[in-house]
Amino acid sequence: MKIYSILLAFAVLLTLPAQAQKFDGGIATYQSKTSFDMDNFGGREMSEQMKKQIAERMKSRLEKTFTLSFSKDESIYEEEEKLEAPGAGGGMRFMGGGFSQGGIYKNIADDIYARQNELMGKTFLVKDTLAKLDWKLEKESKMIGQYAAFKATAVRKIEQNPWEAMRRSRNADTTATDAPKEMVITAWYTPQIPVSQGPDEYWGLPGLILEVSAGPTVILCNKIVINPKEGLDIEMPKKGDEISRAEYEKVVAEKTKEMSERFGGGRGGSRGGRG
Repeated sequence: MKIYSILLAFAVLLTLPAQAQKFDGGIATYQSKTSFDMDNFGGREMSEQMKKQIAERMKSRLEKTFTLSFSKDESIYEEEEKLEAPGAGGGMRFMGGGFSQGGIYKNIADDIYARQNELMGKTFLVKDTLAKLDWKLEKESKMIGQYAAFKATAVRKIEQNPWEAMRRSRNADTTATDAPKEMVITAWYTPQIPVSQGPDEYWGLPGLILEVSAGPTVILCNKIVINPKEGLDIEMPKKGDEISRAEYEKVVAEKTKEMSERFGGGRGGSRGGRG
């Protein structure tokens, strides 16, 4: 194992000067896959055939392709557009509106995070400082494609998405303590591409992050184009009501509570469609 790590480090040293001399930026393509436990979905009342049908329908939402356009200081991480099946629609649809998220913009030099989100018919520009992880550089290394990659780990607080929050609020037998509060993030980065960028909200390592494992989600880079001929298109989103992360999470929580009451049946279902 030590010999393998030494050879990887030697390969990095050989390629770093060439990369540094001509590097302006690049475009990396990532495949994101999220596993889902269908065994515990729907309870005993749901048949295996029904679970299988739901799993097939969810596949397009759990397996996605993203591109990361990056320079030394800036990056934009966006989902690739694809044709939707009839009736599928984009984002998460609710009565009276929907929930969808735009690309993630990161500016390391100026410590800026920005993302344009749609929530129930309203556009928000979530703008804040970058979320920082306390990365621990590990000894393990491996090849990802033609790049020598090195392991790093960090612990991150788990944030609840709106539909998961709604599910919990609607289930009386589900308590706030039944889910883990934090998770271990495992990343693989390559110093051969000397930027501190990465997919999703991940960044802060001494090289481009090529792979991330976070709970049920794995993000893996399968293509990199350095100095693309067509150039780079990296722009910070500007549309929407500017709001901080904490403020936006508060809005999501309020809308989630409204929806839970509206679709919870009984008295909550008679409140009408305005919120």
